[in-house]
Amino acid sequence: MTTVMTDKVLAETIGACEGSALRVKEAALVAFGVALITVFAKVSVPMWPVPITMGTFAVLCVGALYGPRLGLVTVLAYMLVGAAGFDVFVGSSAQDHGWRYMTGSTGGYLIGYVLATLTLGIFARFGYARTPLKLALAFFVGNVMIYVPGALWLGQLYGWDKPIFAWGVAPFLLGDAVKIALAAMLLPRGWQVLDRLRRSGAA
Repeated sequence: MTTVMTDKVLAETIGACEGSALRVKEAALVAFGVALITVFAKVSVPMWPVPITMGTFAVLCVGALYGPRLGLVTVLAYMLVGAAGFDVFVGSSAQDHGWRYMTGSTGGYLIGYVLATLTLGIFARFGYARTPLKLALAFFVGNVMIYVPGALWLGQLYGWDKPIFAWGVAPFLLGDAVKIALAAMLLPRGWQVLDRLRRSGAA
């Protein structure tokens, strides 16, 4: 039996679904998604061994809520804003931003953002955003999609004789586990609320 990506993602269940109104809604969602990732990228929560930064959380949420197409457009728009020189990335600043920042040590992780958003969008199409366990699995895979190009880029920059895993992966594992748990608690509730509204006739 062939599995087909037919499930709607949450963003598609709210508001216009065709015509010019749909285009306006999608443009608004892209703008909102870029703003969301930018704001969350600057959020840092104290944690051991390193602070938790929420940029990856926002990127993965955008994929899960928007689906592969709109999620990909959103994260690419975010990259374009960053490439234009705006201070939108985790760790970027007025002194270190734009293309120079993007091709530095975090460059591989930014490539991972694109891959992870697309991955989460595909998982969402298969209904993985609707239940906590499936969403946790999708977020885990999404994090792997960020780690792999991030670590590969570090290896190319600094040499494979360096402790790449200890530098670029291990310090973030605990914080990402917390973010996975948070997403598994929060995002499926959107579907639960929508289902209750439908049953009550409000949606």
